[in-house]
Amino acid sequence: MNTVLILFAHPRFEKSRANRALLSALHHETHVTIHDLYEQYPDFNIDTASERNLLLSHDIVVWHYPFYMFSAPAMIKQWIDLVLEHGWAHGEGGCNMANKIVFNTITTGGAREGYSRSGYNRYSLREFLVPFEQTAHLCNMTYLPPFAVQGTYRLNESELQEAAVLYKQLLHRLALGTFRIEEIGTYELLNDWLTHGHEQEPS
Repeated sequence: MNTVLILFAHPRFEKSRANRALLSALHHETHVTIHDLYEQYPDFNIDTASERNLLLSHDIVVWHYPFYMFSAPAMIKQWIDLVLEHGWAHGEGGCNMANKIVFNTITTGGAREGYSRSGYNRYSLREFLVPFEQTAHLCNMTYLPPFAVQGTYRLNESELQEAAVLYKQLLHRLALGTFRIEEIGTYELLNDWLTHGHEQEPS
């Protein structure tokens, strides 16, 4: 069974209904490790050796964060810059992340329809996440579409719980290995793959 490492970064987690719901659904999942970066490193002094050991012991990596100003909170960038270093994650001798699966889990205040060329934000969510995709490519990782909970300001508790259940199902299915990468890549969001995909055989 694949193991999942959630690199969670939310500078105001105590105020986030959506992220609290998503993580609460995972507390008893033995194949999932929730690693709260702001809680672990309030001074941003990241222990790269410890982080790399965590990465080596997991098969799937999730960058989980709120989508602030069309990007990730500063902690995620700090983590990428320090942990995924040349010579360890990429470049000569840097093969430690090769073939690991990675994707973004994000929450947005704006609704999904706002993220398109014709929408309010002018670009799709996938386009905003290109730097993450390129980072994964540089490190020879397998990059998946994002899982997104959008329009969070208007979601009621029942809708948040539905999103949390979907997230739990997603991570369980990825852990089981019942997917084909080629199939997943045809969807804009992992949400869509999980709710509309029909494949059942592992890759």
